[in-house]
Amino acid sequence: MAHVIVITGPSGVGKGTVIRLLRERMPSVRLSISATTRAPRPGEQDQVDYHFLGAEQFDALIAEGAFAEHARYAGQQYGTLRSELEESAGEGDVIVLEIELQGARQIRESMPAALQVFIAPPSFETLRERLVGRGTDSAQTIDERLAVAREELGAQDEFSEVIVNDRLGDAVDALELLVQGQLRGAVD
Repeated sequence: MAHVIVITGPSGVGKGTVIRLLRERMPSVRLSISATTRAPRPGEQDQVDYHFLGAEQFDALIAEGAFAEHARYAGQQYGTLRSELEESAGEGDVIVLEIELQGARQIRESMPAALQVFIAPPSFETLRERLVGRGTDSAQTIDERLAVAREELGAQDEFSEVIVNDRLGDAVDALELLVQGQLRGAVD
């Protein structure tokens, strides 16, 4: 069975960057490609960054039970297709799910052995600056994401591990140690 690592945290906290750098250090770590109903951002590719789906197609997949988890976030739907996990089900494989809080809770129920990691910002103001600095969202969307972030930050105690992404290198080091520990634990 694959080792499942769940990474969550507020939008703009740097989850994607931390995961990308982890994968550069540990090439055997595979990132599950989430499905979403949101439009692609500049440079994003279908089947590479996300499975970009229409709302009707997404709802049909929910009805079929095709998702291991799914959630609505900032007016859009996101989810992990079961097929993404099944493709990485080899012995000793590591698959990372970069998912929202609702999805992380669903995975915790269905896959209690999954390592749950919450990436937190050093402060709420830093999170605001990162979201604005991305330049990808409208002021209204940023406000919506920050409102959700307050709730998400309040839930970080639910997670077995919390990494504060203050210095990027330190956050990647901490995540790498957790993944290595997860792998060693499976061997012990």
